[in-house]
Amino acid sequence: MRTTTQADGPDFASASLPRHLVRGVVGFGSLIGSFAFIPVVSPVSLLLLPVGVLALRGCPMCWAIGLMQTVSRGRLERTCEDGQCKLTVAEP
Repeated sequence: MRTTTQADGPDFASASLPRHLVRGVVGFGSLIGSFAFIPVVSPVSLLLLPVGVLALRGCPMCWAIGLMQTVSRGRLERTCEDGQCKLTVAEP
């Protein structure tokens, strides 16, 4: 018996790679800027912190996992036979 399954768990992927990279630039830029601008505009710059967290969907690791999911989406396939599963390249 051969089955193809979807991955269980959260999906952090974006619709496209450029969209995901833009989210990363906005997120990491906001996180870095929120601390880098403290000497210039005082603690008001910390208002950028929630923007960065929202753009990265929670944390930098979540964004990195989403990047891997976005790149591999549609290219990898998990198949299971007789209780053993393996990851293969999907056929076009």
